[in-house]
Amino acid sequence: MLRIIDARTGESVAAAPVRRGLTRVEAHASGYGTGSLRVLLVADLLVRALELGGTPVWALLTGAREQDELRAGAAALGARPFEDSRDVGAGLGEAQVVHVARDDDPVPAGTLLTVAPVEGLTSPPTAPDADPAVLRLALLSARRQTPLRLDADTLDQARDTLARWRHAVADWARRPSRPVPDTVRTQLRHAWDDDLDVPAVLRTLRAVETDPALPDGARFETYAYADRFLGLDLARDLGSTT
Repeated sequence: MLRIIDARTGESVAAAPVRRGLTRVEAHASGYGTGSLRVLLVADLLVRALELGGTPVWALLTGAREQDELRAGAAALGARPFEDSRDVGAGLGEAQVVHVARDDDPVPAGTLLTVAPVEGLTSPPTAPDADPAVLRLALLSARRQTPLRLDADTLDQARDTLARWRHAVADWARRPSRPVPDTVRTQLRHAWDDDLDVPAVLRTLRAVETDPALPDGARFETYAYADRFLGLDLARDLGSTT
C-alpha cells in the first residue's frame, strides 16, 4: 500500500482511503517555473502510484498566477491532465484529500506532501530541440523533500541516462518477452509505495540494466512496467534502426 509522509504530523499515512474510495490530489502551484513544475510532477507521481494500486484519482491544480502556462508545461513533461479547481465546484464525494505544495505554501486542511525548492535554473530550458523528458528525469531524480540543484551538469546526466535507457529498451524489445522477475517487481512497488521514492526506483533500474543473469526480454518488461510510474517514455525508440 502506498504510504506518504504527512508534513503536518511527520507521520507515515496511507495515501489511499481504506475503502477504496476516490482520492483527490490537489497540486498547489502559482507562477511558472521549475519549482512549480516540480510540485506538479510530484503530484503526477502520486496520481500514477495511486492508479497503479487501483485507487481512482481526481487531480486538481490550484493557484492564482500563470495556471495556463503551468498546465501546458506539466503536460509537455508528461504529467496527467489537471482539472481547474475553480471550475469543478464542491467535489465528487472523495474519501481522501492529499495536497501537494512547496514547503512554504499555506494549503487547506488535509494530508500534505511538501516539495523542496529547485535551485539554479528557475526556468525550464527553452531550446527548440530540448526533450521534455530530460527535465522530468532531472526534476524527479531526488526525493521530494530534498532541495534540488538544477544546472547544466544535472541536465546532461539526465540526458545521457535517458538516451542510454531508450536505446537499451529498443534493443531489448527485439528479444523474446519474459516476465518481470517477482523480486524486481516487489522492489519497484516497495520503492514507489515508500513515499514516492524515485531514487530507489532508478537504482533498481540500473541494477536490472547490468544484471548478467536477467534475459533481455525481462529487462524490457521491467522498464516498461517502471515507466508507468516514472512517465519517461522509455519505449519511445521502439522500432528504431539506429
